[in-house]
Amino acid sequence: MAALGWLTPRRRSATARSVLAGEAAAEAARKSSLHAEQPAERSTDETTATTAEPEPAFPVVGDDRAAAFFDLDNTVMQGAAIFHFGRGLYKRKFFQRRELTRFAWQQAWFRLAGVEDPEHMQDARDSALSIVKGHRVSELMSIGEEIYDEYMADRIWPGTRALAQAHLDAGQKVWLVTAAPVETATIIARRLGLTGALGTVAESVDGVYTGRLVGEPLHGPAKAEAVRALAAAEGLDLARCAAYSDSHNDIPMLSLVGHPYAINPDTKLRKHARALDWRLRDYRTGRKAAKVGIPAAAGVGALAGGTAAAVALHRRRR
Repeated sequence: MAALGWLTPRRRSATARSVLAGEAAAEAARKSSLHAEQPAERSTDETTATTAEPEPAFPVVGDDRAAAFFDLDNTVMQGAAIFHFGRGLYKRKFFQRRELTRFAWQQAWFRLAGVEDPEHMQDARDSALSIVKGHRVSELMSIGEEIYDEYMADRIWPGTRALAQAHLDAGQKVWLVTAAPVETATIIARRLGLTGALGTVAESVDGVYTGRLVGEPLHGPAKAEAVRALAAAEGLDLARCAAYSDSHNDIPMLSLVGHPYAINPDTKLRKHARALDWRLRDYRTGRKAAKVGIPAAAGVGALAGGTAAAVALHRRRR
Protein backbone atom coordinates (compact mmCIF):
# COMPACT_ATOMS: atom_id res chain seq x y z
CA MET A 1 0.00 0.00 0.00
CA ALA A 2 2.94 2.30 0.56
CA ALA A 3 3.44 2.43 -3.19
CA LEU A 4 0.15 4.26 -3.54
CA GLY A 5 1.62 7.24 -1.75
CA TRP A 6 -1.23 8.10 0.65
CA LEU A 7 -1.83 11.79 1.08
CA THR A 8 -4.55 13.64 2.95
CA PRO A 9 -7.62 14.46 0.80
CA ARG A 10 -7.22 18.20 1.19
CA ARG A 11 -3.86 18.03 -0.60
CA ARG A 12 -5.18 16.19 -3.65
CA SER A 13 -7.72 17.01 -6.33
CA ALA A 14 -11.02 15.12 -6.41
CA THR A 15 -9.86 13.21 -9.48
CA ALA A 16 -6.59 12.19 -7.85
CA ARG A 17 -8.41 11.01 -4.74
CA SER A 18 -10.82 8.97 -6.86
CA VAL A 19 -7.95 7.28 -8.66
CA LEU A 20 -6.16 6.60 -5.39
CA ALA A 21 -9.33 5.18 -3.80
CA GLY A 22 -9.95 3.02 -6.86
CA GLU A 23 -6.42 1.64 -6.95
CA ALA A 24 -6.47 0.91 -3.23
CA ALA A 25 -9.82 -0.86 -3.54
CA ALA A 26 -8.60 -2.95 -6.47
CA GLU A 27 -5.45 -3.97 -4.59
CA ALA A 28 -7.43 -4.90 -1.50
CA ALA A 29 -9.97 -6.86 -3.53
CA ARG A 30 -7.35 -8.91 -5.35
CA LYS A 31 -5.49 -9.73 -2.14
CA SER A 32 -8.65 -10.75 -0.30
CA SER A 33 -9.81 -12.97 -3.15
CA LEU A 34 -6.42 -14.69 -3.44
CA HIS A 35 -6.38 -15.44 0.29
CA ALA A 36 -9.98 -16.63 0.38
CA GLU A 37 -9.90 -19.58 -2.00
CA GLN A 38 -12.24 -21.80 -0.05
CA PRO A 39 -15.63 -23.47 -0.59
CA ALA A 40 -18.32 -20.83 -0.93
CA GLU A 41 -21.01 -20.55 1.70
CA ARG A 42 -24.40 -20.88 0.10
CA SER A 43 -26.80 -17.96 0.32
CA THR A 44 -29.79 -18.32 2.61
CA ASP A 45 -32.09 -17.24 -0.23
CA GLU A 46 -30.58 -19.53 -2.85
CA THR A 47 -33.69 -21.66 -3.10
CA THR A 48 -35.80 -18.67 -4.10
CA ALA A 49 -33.20 -17.15 -6.42
CA THR A 50 -33.99 -19.67 -9.16
CA THR A 51 -37.32 -17.95 -9.80
CA ALA A 52 -35.62 -14.87 -11.26
CA GLU A 53 -35.88 -14.16 -14.97
CA PRO A 54 -33.19 -16.11 -16.88
CA GLU A 55 -30.59 -14.50 -19.11
CA PRO A 56 -30.69 -16.66 -22.26
CA ALA A 57 -27.72 -15.24 -24.17
CA PHE A 58 -25.65 -13.67 -21.42
CA PRO A 59 -23.34 -14.26 -19.62
CA VAL A 60 -21.26 -16.24 -22.06
CA VAL A 61 -20.13 -19.55 -20.60
CA GLY A 62 -16.38 -19.96 -20.48
CA ASP A 63 -15.51 -16.33 -21.24
CA ASP A 64 -12.78 -15.84 -18.65
CA ARG A 65 -12.03 -12.31 -19.87
CA ALA A 66 -15.46 -11.23 -18.68
CA ALA A 67 -16.54 -10.51 -15.12
CA ALA A 68 -19.46 -8.90 -13.33
CA PHE A 69 -19.45 -5.91 -10.97
CA PHE A 70 -22.37 -5.39 -8.59
CA ASP A 71 -23.15 -2.33 -6.54
CA LEU A 72 -24.26 -3.41 -3.06
CA ASP A 73 -26.79 -1.03 -1.48
CA ASN A 74 -30.31 -1.47 -2.92
CA THR A 75 -28.84 -3.54 -5.76
CA VAL A 76 -27.76 -6.72 -4.02
CA MET A 77 -29.06 -5.83 -0.57
CA GLN A 78 -32.21 -4.05 0.56
CA GLY A 79 -31.01 -0.87 2.22
CA ALA A 80 -27.48 0.27 2.94
CA ALA A 81 -24.82 -2.09 4.27
CA ILE A 82 -23.29 0.60 6.47
CA PHE A 83 -26.74 1.38 7.86
CA HIS A 84 -27.12 -2.22 8.99
CA PHE A 85 -23.52 -2.32 10.18
CA GLY A 86 -24.07 0.87 12.14
CA ARG A 87 -27.01 -0.76 13.92
CA GLY A 88 -24.66 -3.49 15.07
CA LEU A 89 -22.00 -1.04 16.21
CA TYR A 90 -24.49 1.00 18.21
CA LYS A 91 -25.88 -2.17 19.79
CA ARG A 92 -22.31 -2.98 20.87
CA LYS A 93 -21.86 0.53 22.31
CA PHE A 94 -19.19 1.70 19.88
CA PHE A 95 -20.54 5.22 20.15
CA GLN A 96 -22.76 7.27 22.45
CA ARG A 97 -26.19 8.79 21.98
CA ARG A 98 -24.85 12.29 21.32
CA GLU A 99 -22.81 10.89 18.43
CA LEU A 100 -25.82 8.91 17.30
CA THR A 101 -27.91 12.08 17.06
CA ARG A 102 -25.28 13.78 14.95
CA PHE A 103 -24.88 10.84 12.59
CA ALA A 104 -28.65 10.40 12.28
CA TRP A 105 -28.98 14.02 11.19
CA GLN A 106 -26.17 13.67 8.67
CA GLN A 107 -27.64 10.51 7.17
CA ALA A 108 -31.18 11.91 6.99
CA TRP A 109 -29.93 15.15 5.40
CA PHE A 110 -28.02 13.28 2.73
CA ARG A 111 -30.91 10.94 1.92
CA LEU A 112 -33.56 13.66 1.76
CA ALA A 113 -31.50 16.33 0.02
CA GLY A 114 -30.10 13.89 -2.51
CA VAL A 115 -26.98 16.01 -3.04
CA GLU A 116 -23.41 15.53 -1.98
CA ASP A 117 -22.17 18.73 -0.46
CA PRO A 118 -18.38 18.34 -0.06
CA GLU A 119 -18.23 20.03 3.35
CA HIS A 120 -21.12 17.94 4.66
CA MET A 121 -19.57 14.69 3.40
CA GLN A 122 -16.19 15.66 4.86
CA ASP A 123 -17.80 16.26 8.25
CA ALA A 124 -19.66 12.93 8.14
CA ARG A 125 -16.52 11.07 7.11
CA ASP A 126 -14.36 12.67 9.82
CA SER A 127 -16.99 11.82 12.44
CA ALA A 128 -17.11 8.21 11.32
CA LEU A 129 -13.35 7.78 11.25
CA SER A 130 -13.04 9.14 14.78
CA ILE A 131 -15.25 6.31 16.07
CA VAL A 132 -13.14 3.41 14.85
CA LYS A 133 -9.78 5.10 15.31
CA GLY A 134 -7.69 2.97 17.64
CA HIS A 135 -9.77 -0.19 17.16
CA ARG A 136 -8.14 -3.29 15.76
CA VAL A 137 -9.02 -4.45 12.25
CA SER A 138 -9.51 -8.01 13.52
CA GLU A 139 -12.02 -6.80 16.10
CA LEU A 140 -14.17 -5.07 13.51
CA MET A 141 -13.93 -8.04 11.15
CA SER A 142 -15.20 -10.40 13.84
CA ILE A 143 -18.06 -8.03 14.67
CA GLY A 144 -18.86 -7.74 10.97
CA GLU A 145 -19.45 -11.49 10.72
CA GLU A 146 -21.95 -11.30 13.57
CA ILE A 147 -23.72 -8.27 12.15
CA TYR A 148 -24.13 -9.94 8.77
CA ASP A 149 -26.04 -12.78 10.40
CA GLU A 150 -28.11 -10.40 12.54
CA TYR A 151 -29.12 -7.77 10.01
CA MET A 152 -28.02 -8.50 6.45
CA ALA A 153 -28.51 -12.15 5.50
CA ASP A 154 -32.27 -11.84 5.11
CA ARG A 155 -32.06 -8.63 3.06
CA ILE A 156 -30.40 -9.99 -0.08
CA TRP A 157 -32.50 -9.50 -3.23
CA PRO A 158 -33.14 -13.02 -4.65
CA GLY A 159 -33.37 -11.67 -8.21
CA THR A 160 -30.01 -9.92 -8.08
CA ARG A 161 -28.49 -12.93 -6.34
CA ALA A 162 -29.65 -15.06 -9.27
CA LEU A 163 -27.96 -12.71 -11.75
CA ALA A 164 -24.69 -12.97 -9.83
CA GLN A 165 -25.00 -16.74 -9.71
CA ALA A 166 -25.49 -16.84 -13.48
CA HIS A 167 -22.07 -15.23 -13.92
CA LEU A 168 -20.49 -17.63 -11.44
CA ASP A 169 -22.09 -20.60 -13.21
CA ALA A 170 -20.63 -19.31 -16.47
CA GLY A 171 -17.17 -19.48 -14.91
CA GLN A 172 -16.78 -15.73 -14.42
CA LYS A 173 -15.62 -13.75 -11.40
CA VAL A 174 -18.14 -11.58 -9.59
CA TRP A 175 -17.18 -8.57 -7.50
CA LEU A 176 -19.12 -6.27 -5.22
CA VAL A 177 -18.28 -2.58 -5.74
CA THR A 178 -19.39 -0.35 -2.89
CA ALA A 179 -18.66 2.70 -0.78
CA ALA A 180 -19.10 0.47 2.25
CA PRO A 181 -15.95 -0.51 4.16
CA VAL A 182 -13.97 -3.11 2.27
CA GLU A 183 -14.03 -5.51 5.23
CA THR A 184 -17.82 -5.37 5.42
CA ALA A 185 -18.12 -5.80 1.66
CA THR A 186 -15.70 -8.73 1.70
CA ILE A 187 -17.74 -10.50 4.39
CA ILE A 188 -20.91 -10.12 2.32
CA ALA A 189 -19.17 -11.29 -0.86
CA ARG A 190 -17.82 -14.37 0.88
CA ARG A 191 -21.19 -15.24 2.40
CA LEU A 192 -22.79 -15.04 -1.05
CA GLY A 193 -20.08 -17.12 -2.66
CA LEU A 194 -18.80 -14.23 -4.80
CA THR A 195 -15.19 -13.65 -5.81
CA GLY A 196 -14.49 -10.62 -3.64
CA ALA A 197 -15.25 -6.96 -3.09
CA LEU A 198 -14.05 -3.48 -3.93
CA GLY A 199 -14.78 -1.12 -1.05
CA THR A 200 -13.60 1.98 0.76
CA VAL A 201 -10.13 1.50 2.20
CA ALA A 202 -8.94 3.06 5.44
CA GLU A 203 -5.41 3.23 6.70
CA SER A 204 -4.27 0.99 9.53
CA VAL A 205 -0.86 0.50 11.06
CA ASP A 206 0.06 -2.74 12.81
CA GLY A 207 -3.56 -3.84 12.53
CA VAL A 208 -5.00 -0.70 14.18
CA TYR A 209 -7.06 1.96 12.40
CA THR A 210 -5.40 5.36 12.23
CA GLY A 211 -8.57 7.33 11.54
CA ARG A 212 -7.55 8.24 7.98
CA LEU A 213 -8.73 7.02 4.58
CA VAL A 214 -6.66 5.92 1.62
CA GLY A 215 -7.92 8.36 -0.98
CA GLU A 216 -11.65 8.87 -0.47
CA PRO A 217 -14.82 6.77 -0.08
CA LEU A 218 -15.34 4.46 -3.05
CA HIS A 219 -18.25 6.37 -4.52
CA GLY A 220 -19.22 7.64 -7.97
CA PRO A 221 -16.14 8.14 -10.17
CA ALA A 222 -13.95 6.29 -7.65
CA LYS A 223 -15.94 3.12 -8.33
CA ALA A 224 -15.20 3.42 -12.03
CA GLU A 225 -11.51 3.87 -11.25
CA ALA A 226 -11.56 0.76 -9.05
CA VAL A 227 -13.21 -1.35 -11.75
CA ARG A 228 -10.77 -0.07 -14.35
CA ALA A 229 -7.77 -0.85 -12.14
CA LEU A 230 -9.04 -4.31 -11.24
CA ALA A 231 -9.83 -5.12 -14.88
CA ALA A 232 -6.30 -4.17 -15.89
CA ALA A 233 -4.78 -6.29 -13.13
CA GLU A 234 -7.02 -9.27 -13.96
CA GLY A 235 -6.66 -9.05 -17.73
CA LEU A 236 -10.38 -8.43 -18.28
CA ASP A 237 -11.99 -6.98 -21.39
CA LEU A 238 -14.44 -4.39 -20.05
CA ALA A 239 -16.46 -4.53 -23.26
CA ARG A 240 -17.33 -8.12 -22.32
CA CYS A 241 -18.02 -7.35 -18.65
CA ALA A 242 -21.27 -6.49 -16.91
CA ALA A 243 -22.11 -3.99 -14.17
CA TYR A 244 -25.24 -3.66 -12.06
CA SER A 245 -26.45 -0.72 -9.96
CA ASP A 246 -29.53 1.08 -8.65
CA SER A 247 -28.03 4.57 -8.54
CA HIS A 248 -27.33 7.32 -11.06
CA ASN A 249 -24.15 7.98 -9.07
CA ASP A 250 -22.82 4.75 -10.60
CA ILE A 251 -23.29 5.80 -14.22
CA PRO A 252 -19.49 6.18 -14.58
CA MET A 253 -19.04 2.52 -13.58
CA LEU A 254 -21.96 1.31 -15.68
CA SER A 255 -20.65 3.21 -18.69
CA LEU A 256 -17.32 1.38 -18.53
CA VAL A 257 -18.72 -2.03 -19.41
CA GLY A 258 -20.35 -3.55 -22.45
CA HIS A 259 -23.31 -4.89 -20.48
CA PRO A 260 -24.74 -2.30 -18.04
CA TYR A 261 -27.85 -3.13 -16.01
CA ALA A 262 -30.05 -0.81 -13.97
CA ILE A 263 -31.32 -2.76 -10.94
CA ASN A 264 -34.11 -1.25 -8.80
CA PRO A 265 -33.12 2.06 -10.42
CA ASP A 266 -33.63 5.52 -9.01
CA THR A 267 -35.44 8.02 -11.23
CA LYS A 268 -32.33 9.50 -12.84
CA LEU A 269 -30.78 6.12 -13.59
CA ARG A 270 -34.04 4.76 -14.99
CA LYS A 271 -34.28 7.71 -17.38
CA HIS A 272 -30.62 7.37 -18.38
CA ALA A 273 -30.92 3.60 -18.89
CA ARG A 274 -33.99 3.94 -21.08
CA ALA A 275 -32.32 6.61 -23.20
CA LEU A 276 -29.32 4.33 -23.81
CA ASP A 277 -31.35 1.11 -24.07
CA TRP A 278 -29.69 -0.46 -21.03
CA ARG A 279 -31.39 -3.45 -19.48
CA LEU A 280 -33.52 -2.83 -16.39
CA ARG A 281 -34.61 -5.09 -13.56
CA ASP A 282 -36.80 -4.04 -10.63
CA TYR A 283 -37.25 -6.51 -7.80
CA ARG A 284 -39.15 -4.17 -5.48
CA THR A 285 -42.88 -4.16 -4.99
CA GLY A 286 -44.71 -1.17 -6.43
CA ARG A 287 -45.03 0.35 -2.97
CA LYS A 288 -41.35 -0.02 -2.20
CA ALA A 289 -40.35 1.31 -5.60
CA ALA A 290 -42.46 4.41 -5.06
CA LYS A 291 -40.73 5.07 -1.76
CA VAL A 292 -37.18 4.54 -2.95
CA GLY A 293 -34.93 7.33 -1.77
CA ILE A 294 -37.12 8.19 1.21
CA PRO A 295 -34.88 7.16 4.04
CA ALA A 296 -35.25 4.42 6.48
CA ALA A 297 -32.84 6.73 8.25
CA ALA A 298 -35.48 9.41 8.61
CA GLY A 299 -37.95 6.94 10.06
CA VAL A 300 -35.48 5.06 12.19
CA GLY A 301 -33.02 7.80 13.00
CA ALA A 302 -31.64 6.07 16.04
CA LEU A 303 -30.38 3.27 13.83
CA ALA A 304 -29.38 5.31 10.84
CA GLY A 305 -26.78 7.24 12.73
CA GLY A 306 -24.57 4.19 12.78
CA THR A 307 -24.15 4.20 9.02
CA ALA A 308 -21.57 6.95 9.12
CA ALA A 309 -19.62 5.11 11.77
CA ALA A 310 -19.01 2.13 9.54
CA VAL A 311 -17.52 4.13 6.66
CA ALA A 312 -14.23 3.94 8.49
CA LEU A 313 -14.06 0.17 8.77
CA HIS A 314 -11.47 -0.79 6.19
CA ARG A 315 -8.52 -2.97 5.39
CA ARG A 316 -5.17 -3.46 7.08
CA ARG A 317 -2.47 -1.33 5.49
CA ARG A 318 0.15 -3.50 3.81
